[in-house]
Amino acid sequence: MIKTFVFGVLLGMCLPVLAGYLFIILGGMPVTTTDAPLPFERYLAKQALKVAMHKETGRRAPIPPDDTNLLAGAKVYREQCAVCHGLPDQPRGAIAKGMFPPPPSLFSPREGVTNDPEGKIYWTVKHGIRLTGMPGFHESLSETELWQVSLLLLKAQQLSAPVRQALHPARTDAEGTLGK
Repeated sequence: MIKTFVFGVLLGMCLPVLAGYLFIILGGMPVTTTDAPLPFERYLAKQALKVAMHKETGRRAPIPPDDTNLLAGAKVYREQCAVCHGLPDQPRGAIAKGMFPPPPSLFSPREGVTNDPEGKIYWTVKHGIRLTGMPGFHESLSETELWQVSLLLLKAQQLSAPVRQALHPARTDAEGTLGK
C-alpha cells in the first residue's frame, strides 16, 4: 500500500515534467515572433514585471521636465529608441514590425506611457524587459540621460514645438546633406 502511494506520488511529479519536456522537444513551444503566446504567459509576465518595478514606481525625477532636458531626451530617443518605437506621426519601421511582442509606439496616445508614473518609465529604460526585445540602458546611458528620455516619454503628448521638431525624421536636401 505504501509502495503504491509512493509510486503514485513519484509518477504524479514526473509526468508533468516529462510532458513539458516532450512539449518542448516536439516543437510545441512558440519560439517565433509570429507565434501566439502560451496561455497565462502574458499574465505571468505582467505579474512578475509589476513586482519587479514596484520599488521604483513612485520614484521622482531628479531633473525638471524643461525644454533643455526634453531636447536632450529627444536626442537620446532618436539615437537609441526610435529604431524600435518609432517617431511621432511616422509609420513603424521594419525592425519594429518583426518584433514580438511588438514594441509600443511611444508617441501614440493609445500606446504611449504618459499615464505611467515617471519611476516606472525610468525603470523600464534603465533595466529593460526580458524576452521582449527591450534592452536595459543602464550601462550605455548616464543617469541624467535615462531620466531625460524618461521625462520625454512621460510628456510625449505635451511637448513644445522645438522638442517635437527635434523628433522629426531628418530630411536630405539636394546636396545630400542632412537638414531639418
